[in-house]
Amino acid sequence: MTVRYEINPPKMPEDKMLSDNDLKKLLDKLKKRIAELSKSCNGIHITDSVLGIKRISPITTGEIIRKNHHNLRITVSLRVRDKSLSVIEKSVRDAIEFGFEGILILKGDETTENPKDSGLIPSQVVKHLKKLGLGNKINLFLSLPVNPNFNKIQKKIDSKPAGFITQVVESVDQVSRIVNGLKTHNFKIIPIILFPSDKNLKSAEFLKLDWSNYKENVIDFIENVHSLTGDILVTSPNDFKGAQMALSKLAI
Repeated sequence: MTVRYEINPPKMPEDKMLSDNDLKKLLDKLKKRIAELSKSCNGIHITDSVLGIKRISPITTGEIIRKNHHNLRITVSLRVRDKSLSVIEKSVRDAIEFGFEGILILKGDETTENPKDSGLIPSQVVKHLKKLGLGNKINLFLSLPVNPNFNKIQKKIDSKPAGFITQVVESVDQVSRIVNGLKTHNFKIIPIILFPSDKNLKSAEFLKLDWSNYKENVIDFIENVHSLTGDILVTSPNDFKGAQMALSKLAI
């Protein structure tokens, strides 16, 4: 059973460069949370500047976490909107060196600080990385809508990633449809589940998510989704303690 938890690295201060000591202080709280999470999860996923908010690099964050948690499965997001191919290649090689399990290649949200778009397309980046042989050393993932039109995602399928990490799901049926629709390709599927709590309500509203299917029985929901994919990613941006308590009831 693979249960992952999504974490956002600390925000980068706007007014100064980070020293090694500054970086350590910013990550201390995160490291404590990872230590707690490792008791109920066997994987973490580190995001890359969600909503365009500049944060410490997921590669740097993952490297520091790896030093203290050798058995934890680490996956990271890598946005291509504001990166060149050479920077992406270096990040992927670093992730391989640090022993990460996988990388989600995604476009990434716009930032006000750097509105330029590299023009890179995630599926094409995956193809490029696979040609370099890097796909043999680390799992390369692409994102997937929860209700995909399988004809319209053919370019993603043709790029032959290791698998897909979905957007936030709200029903077992959604996951079942994805699994059945892609089963001939033998892709790994990692559904994202938003932990239902009052503290996460704004996130649910932003995502236009209806969690009524599982709000009262989130453990059953997680286990039912996991039974279809063997892998899940739980996100709880504003309620760490609530999600941790729920995940501690799972047997991994």
